[in-house]
Amino acid sequence: MGSTVYLETIGCQMNVADSERADVRLRAAGFDLSQSPETADVIIFNTCSVRERAANKVFTRIGEVRRQRLGREPVVGVMGCVAQLEGKTLFDNSPSVNLIVGTRATDRLPELVNRALEGERRVIDLDERADGEKWDVPATARTSKYVAFVPIIEGCNKFCTYCIVPFSRGREKSRAASDIVAEIRELRDHGYREIHLIGQNVNSYRPGTEAGLEGFKGATAFCRLLRAAAATGMERIKFTTSFPRDFHPDIVAAIDEHENLCEWVHLPVQSGSDRVLRAMRRGHTASDYMARIAAIKKARRRMAITSDIIVGFPGETEADFRETLKLVGQVGYDALFIFKYSERPGTPAARLDDDVSRSEKTARFLELEEMQQQLQQKTYESYLGRVIKVLVERTSLKSDQDMSGHSTCHKVVNFPGGSAALGEVVSVRVTEAKPNSLYGQVTQAI
Repeated sequence: MGSTVYLETIGCQMNVADSERADVRLRAAGFDLSQSPETADVIIFNTCSVRERAANKVFTRIGEVRRQRLGREPVVGVMGCVAQLEGKTLFDNSPSVNLIVGTRATDRLPELVNRALEGERRVIDLDERADGEKWDVPATARTSKYVAFVPIIEGCNKFCTYCIVPFSRGREKSRAASDIVAEIRELRDHGYREIHLIGQNVNSYRPGTEAGLEGFKGATAFCRLLRAAAATGMERIKFTTSFPRDFHPDIVAAIDEHENLCEWVHLPVQSGSDRVLRAMRRGHTASDYMARIAAIKKARRRMAITSDIIVGFPGETEADFRETLKLVGQVGYDALFIFKYSERPGTPAARLDDDVSRSEKTARFLELEEMQQQLQQKTYESYLGRVIKVLVERTSLKSDQDMSGHSTCHKVVNFPGGSAALGEVVSVRVTEAKPNSLYGQVTQAI
């Protein structure tokens, strides 16, 4: 029996995909993956650094796990964005850490773990070389049995002033379209019902060659990839995240043409103020953004639109914040993810005077949240009486008498039922509109 490894993911969908890759590489090298940190020989945290709270969480978890330990001290490793950014300082800030694995070193993880197990006190790999890196993860090694994440691009070239991703994930690197299409087909053949094409900016997708996209029309490589993905016959295809500047109207046309391209677009605006958007170096104005929204709203199918917003960015005035409220009112988002600005060391914004007080950030957060809740309630109520298709993914977190899943427009839908429905697509008639989810009754299985 090989050494046991406990791997815990803290962060985004890309982190989940990276953990799946790490799991495959470790198993192939002879390691056993444990579901519990209490007796594992190696404990690895795959981390996110986009928000300050996410970055701090890893240190809290290391302390919690060490207190739960039974027996000898394990090898403790940190991988992902926090590892890439903090580097050797993690050894000093947390003496229990033995292993640091950067964002482009996942394929080398087994070798690094072995070095730590053999007694090397400080093992670190922050090499950003990606030549020969394998992005593939077999269908049988996914976190979910029904929904799979398919990375199409990693890294970011945008350099928004508040964002750490270009430093933690490196420059944009797109996967070959032929590999992506082959992966989708494999997932389809193994019974997966839904995939998410993921990346920091999916519509910045630029493969080295057009192999795999021949014969598919599209204004950009991403639009052609969407059509190629749709042609695989995968039942439901979603994608996230989109960058406004690169969001071409042909994306909307592709979704309208293919029923299996789901009617949901996540398009982060971050602010409604042109002055703040310039300071953020977003590369678009509020009117540019609204033009993209107009294209989405002209679609034949009703598209769900979600977004991210940062309140309290350095220099944001009350007038700037009012512009954000105005934009949110104009768009009418199906969901909104709101964040209070937090400084990320090493970013250009970290050099700015963080002059919006904590109390003011909180006040703006709460005002925007209340506005969004009111708008969102009206949107959710518009679904009352409608029948929508739901992929059943789990037992509801609030009641073991209910099942839960997502609609094609990416809304959480709960309904009475049992575990026999797991992995099925069912038709649900919506009877209640709750603050962040819908509730209904199954009419029939699809």
